[in-house]
Amino acid sequence: CPFSLTLCLFVLGVFLTCTCTAKEATKKTKKAKLYVPQIDCDVKAGKIINPEFIAKCPPGCQDVKHRVYGTDIYASFSSVCNAAIHSGVIDNTGGKILVQKVAGHSGYRGSFSNGVRSLSLPRWRESFLVSEGKPRKGVTYPSTLEYSSSKSTAVKSGNANIPTGDTVHRELQTAPVPTPAAQTATTTPTPTSTTTDPSTTVPLPTSTPAAARTTARTRPGPHRVRDMGQKIIFWATASLVVTSLSGTHLTSASLLDHAGAQRQEPVATFQRAASSPAHLEMEIDSWKPGLSLFDTGFSSKEELNPKPLESISQGNQNCKVDLSFLMDGSWSIGKRRFQLQKRFLGNVAQALGIGRAGPLMGIVQYGDDPSTEFNLKTYANSKDLRNAIEKIQQKGGLSNVGKALSFVNKNFFLDANGNRGGAPNVVVVMVDGWPTDRVEEASRLARESGINIFFVTVEAAAQSEKQNVIEPNFVDKAVCRTSGFYSISVPSWFGLHKAVQPLVKRVCDTERLACSKTCLNAADIGFVIDGSSSVGTGNFRTVLQFVANISKEFEISDTDTRVGAVQYTYEQRLEFGFDRYSTKQDVLNAIRRISYWSGGTSTGAAISYASEQLFGKSKPSKRKIMILITDGRSYDDVSLPAMAAHQNGVIAYSIGVAWAAPDELEAIASDPAKEHSFFVDEFDNLYRYVNQLIQNICTEFNSQPRN
Repeated sequence: CPFSLTLCLFVLGVFLTCTCTAKEATKKTKKAKLYVPQIDCDVKAGKIINPEFIAKCPPGCQDVKHRVYGTDIYASFSSVCNAAIHSGVIDNTGGKILVQKVAGHSGYRGSFSNGVRSLSLPRWRESFLVSEGKPRKGVTYPSTLEYSSSKSTAVKSGNANIPTGDTVHRELQTAPVPTPAAQTATTTPTPTSTTTDPSTTVPLPTSTPAAARTTARTRPGPHRVRDMGQKIIFWATASLVVTSLSGTHLTSASLLDHAGAQRQEPVATFQRAASSPAHLEMEIDSWKPGLSLFDTGFSSKEELNPKPLESISQGNQNCKVDLSFLMDGSWSIGKRRFQLQKRFLGNVAQALGIGRAGPLMGIVQYGDDPSTEFNLKTYANSKDLRNAIEKIQQKGGLSNVGKALSFVNKNFFLDANGNRGGAPNVVVVMVDGWPTDRVEEASRLARESGINIFFVTVEAAAQSEKQNVIEPNFVDKAVCRTSGFYSISVPSWFGLHKAVQPLVKRVCDTERLACSKTCLNAADIGFVIDGSSSVGTGNFRTVLQFVANISKEFEISDTDTRVGAVQYTYEQRLEFGFDRYSTKQDVLNAIRRISYWSGGTSTGAAISYASEQLFGKSKPSKRKIMILITDGRSYDDVSLPAMAAHQNGVIAYSIGVAWAAPDELEAIASDPAKEHSFFVDEFDNLYRYVNQLIQNICTEFNSQPRN
């Protein structure tokens, strides 16, 4: 009937409509194809605002001019693409990479990998990880990248404060953050500032105790084998808490997706402040891809049976050092000589005068692997320390000194282990004969972290045995300086007691502990500022901001880096000298108070004035660094005053703006001029060279000879 036919057609229409709607809905839910933006070889991670992004690197980025700082985890002013090549994510043909910004790092280790040499750096405010360019599940990635603003906020006159954080980052606090598609109640809120990373801790399972080895191993070749003591090894297990670097909740499984940003312990540097800035609160270390977080090859005794402090002594206040002894527990030393070594360490502890206001001492024993016997805060007086030393049992195994130095660098000098920050870090390596592994690279990294390395070698290799030494001249390759001050050679274990007083005298001579100094805490920095009429009031405040942003990156105190400033026109004016201010905040306030002078431009006379009034009063132990900023050609000669300053040990950097003369900038700068002189077309672009300037200062510092 007509009614039935109409009803059938109606039902069919509804069905087709629903089907089409469902198909449309299905199309809409299909995942959109990710557009991957391309970046240039010279783009640095710090210039990109996005905290996590996928990008495509072009071919040909493997070039020394695209500098990389770090290994596995990189400082943010590294070339993103060259860092990806160094890490092995891509090769020189380019490709897609995933970049994740993480917190600042207290130390970046340089290495040679995949044809790229990365450099070391004591610390930086921001880091990044690079991995294969595959999207992480639940994360939305930007199709276009946001770059830092080309203009920074000028310093205002009057009572306005000069920013002490990173100006560019503070201007861009509202940068979008990749967010999971579906957030839960446990997700950490998106940060409101790129300078602070909230963290979430995730408990991980405890490591599995390793089985004690029972086979005695001797050194390769015809090395002397002495009476064998029983080998006793204590193994400890400890639960591990890992802090999220990205500000989002991480499971233990997802930690491996972060390219190894976490380890059991952070790397240590000399003189960490008791209250670190927000961007340095989270210290992290890198680990090699493919290595289990727990499979480090190290064990620790300090948590197995911690002892309470029985009594507290102030100690020898003329010898405030944090000291770690690397105790040789190898089989080659034998049982009797191991006892002589313990007696020597006990006598050293007594002679030092252990105490909270003086020296503190911990011991790491090494054989095949190193392990901490006790740390800096375990014992606070010489008596308790000597008693603890007497109870140490020999580990046995080989003499892997290089492995032990790496362990100490990464695990010993930590705040949690009693490191005081204001006290120099000292390692004394006891070695019977010679090491069974290489020490040069591990020693270099420890020195760059501010650790002073001493060696006490006992019964060194005889002429007939030198062919068995893996690394000839290993002592000179390891110690802080090769002058002989950092090494003591003892012909026999039975004469070791004669080395107690010489060793104590040397480790307590803090003025000569050269490796405590890093590029950030060992300089007198003098700013020579052009205050001529062509600069103008507004631009002068921008120059002061540039000066402040450089100054805030250094560790400023009367014993660390000091800052002074000179302003010049036709005349010169000492704004403040090196001995005027001893805190970072006081220095920044003094920079803010500098008033614009206005006048002509006599740069040569200003260099001579700064050489006398600033650097003439510099400390002999400080590196003298002059940073001159000018916007025009000088009315007088700059070559002779600059040459005189160079001859007096001043390292000169010149920064030219607008109408500055390139030939004068090169004449003012130290050699090589291309690494010591910079030019910008306008004052608002000065901020671009803050990172580069600090990078060059640190590179130059790390390349100093060790004699």
